[in-house]
Amino acid sequence: MTQKLSELFNLPPIEGTTPEEAELTIEENREMIEAVDDAIDKIDAALPMVGDLDTSDKELDELSDLAKEKFQDLIDLGMNVEARFSGHILATAGTLLGHAITAKQAKLDKKLRMVDLQLKKARLDLQVEQANKKSDGDKIIDAEDGQGVVLDRNELLNQLLNKKS
Repeated sequence: MTQKLSELFNLPPIEGTTPEEAELTIEENREMIEAVDDAIDKIDAALPMVGDLDTSDKELDELSDLAKEKFQDLIDLGMNVEARFSGHILATAGTLLGHAITAKQAKLDKKLRMVDLQLKKARLDLQVEQANKKSDGDKIIDAEDGQGVVLDRNELLNQLLNKKS
């Protein structure tokens, strides 16, 4: 790092840092990451113990079904009364249908948040695993880099046919 960068970011000078100090700092950070990972594992272990997750799904389904049923009843009623009264009844039916949609949307949002949390945890676990492998000196197998070629359909078919023969 250049001196201009260290001055720009108000960093301490590097010359005074010994390899032992740098190794100690790395070990301290590794312990902190492991502590965070342990805390995440505790949270993950506590999530299945929450029993209200399934019951709330059932309740939202019941509310949605009830709102749809009553919506249909109000539509039928609104079509069988005088025109001056049907407007208010049909508006109420529309509100009930909105509640049914909101209940289903809340259920989907909850599932998406759970999937998002699981993906974030998996990514963090992978990063910690890779960091541990790097510190152990093992070779990490990364995604392979490939090369792409732009072909049209006919060229691709010709290559496949030539490969078979």
